[in-house]
Amino acid sequence: MPVAVIPFRPVNPKTRLSGLLSQAEREAFARAMLADVVGAVRAAGLDPLVLSTHPYDCSGVEVRVAPVGLSDALNALLPTLEGPVLVIMADLPLATPEAVRRLVEAAADVAIAPGRGGGTNAIHIRHPVQFHVDYYEISISKHLAIAAAAGLSVEVVDSFRLYLDLDEEEDLVDLLIHGDGQARVCLESLGIRLAVTRGRVGLERHPALHDAHVPVRPRKATGTAGR
Repeated sequence: MPVAVIPFRPVNPKTRLSGLLSQAEREAFARAMLADVVGAVRAAGLDPLVLSTHPYDCSGVEVRVAPVGLSDALNALLPTLEGPVLVIMADLPLATPEAVRRLVEAAADVAIAPGRGGGTNAIHIRHPVQFHVDYYEISISKHLAIAAAAGLSVEVVDSFRLYLDLDEEEDLVDLLIHGDGQARVCLESLGIRLAVTRGRVGLERHPALHDAHVPVRPRKATGTAGR
C-alpha cells in the first residue's frame, strides 16, 4: 500500500494561534487536525506514517520520531520507503479522500498541491530515491527546480481542500465554514464560533464546552465528498 508521510509537531504547535488558544488547546487542535488528515489518506487508500518531532501515540498509525528539521527528517526517510510516497502536512483538516486521490493519481513524476505564500502542502513523489525536499520560504519554487534538475515531470494540482493550511486566526473561519471533521468539532468545543460584524466574517469565543485534553482518534475512512 502506498505510504502517506505526515509531518507532525505535537508539542507547542501553531504558535501563531497563541493569541486565541492556550498551548494545551493548540495541542488538542493539532491532534484533531492530524486525525482528519489520517482519515482522509486512509480513505484514499494510503497507509499513514506520522513523522513526529516528539514521541507521540497515534492509535493504529506508525509513528517515527525525528527531532531534526523537517527537510532533513524527510530526506532521511524518503529513500527508505518503497514505491510512490505522498508527503502531506498535518494542518490540512479540509483534506478529503477525493482531493488526496486526485493528487496521487496525477500522471507526473512529482505532483504538488501548493499552499498560500509559495508553500508546499502536499507532494506526491513517484520515485523518492530521485528526489529530495526543501521546505520553508518559497518551497514550491524549490521543489519545481529540484524536479527539473532531476529530469522529472511535474504537475501542480489546484485543490482548495489541500490549499488551506491553518496557521493564522483568520484561517479558522474557512474551517468553521467548510470543515466537517474533528478539527471543527475541537474548535467548537473550545467555544470558537463564527461572528459577522459589519458584513465581515470573523471569530468570537464563548465558554468552552469540553476539556482540551480529551484524546482524539482518527476519524473512520468514510465518504469521498470534496473538491
